[in-house]
Amino acid sequence: MPSEHFPLNKLFKPSPSLVTWFRVDFLIAIFCLVAFLYLPVGVFGEVPSWASPAVLGAAALAVILFFVWVGMYYDSMWYELRDDEMNWKRGVWFRRTGIVPYNRITNLDLVQGPVMRALGISTLSIQTAGYSGQATPEIRIEAIEHAEELRELVRTLVRGHSGGDGTGTGAQVPPSATATTDIQVLEELKKIRLLLEKGR
Repeated sequence: MPSEHFPLNKLFKPSPSLVTWFRVDFLIAIFCLVAFLYLPVGVFGEVPSWASPAVLGAAALAVILFFVWVGMYYDSMWYELRDDEMNWKRGVWFRRTGIVPYNRITNLDLVQGPVMRALGISTLSIQTAGYSGQATPEIRIEAIEHAEELRELVRTLVRGHSGGDGTGTGAQVPPSATATTDIQVLEELKKIRLLLEKGR
């Protein structure tokens, strides 16, 4: 399962367009916030003399700090596809690293907003068995070019390790794992029953 853009056992980074994407989205958010603050004042009355410089100064400072942070965040990010698991790392002040075995992956979703579409990038959202009920995925491979190729590669790796299809619809659990889980559940139920009987 060779991949031209995502070789196994080799670190890769998001597209540099991630920096542009984050900055454009942040500028849109700041513009909307400032417009939300000033629109009612402009309609119903005059802007206080202190408000305009303070708000615009705070917005400018937030933009500068965010622009610096995004560059540092991009530099901190990397991903790696290994033979049996996926590794990732990111974070400026709080570093996060993770390992996701392919046999735990249940869902692979591509996400692409309007700014991302203009930049030719997508985000691959990956959910695992433990995170399937969560609103957010366990890992997001952000700002990826050739995202369809990456998703197909990960699907192939998932199929090779779990017998599933990487979409959450065909994942199969080995019989031995099911039996072990059943035994553990039974033991826990026995303990709960004993505690309930003691409480009577």
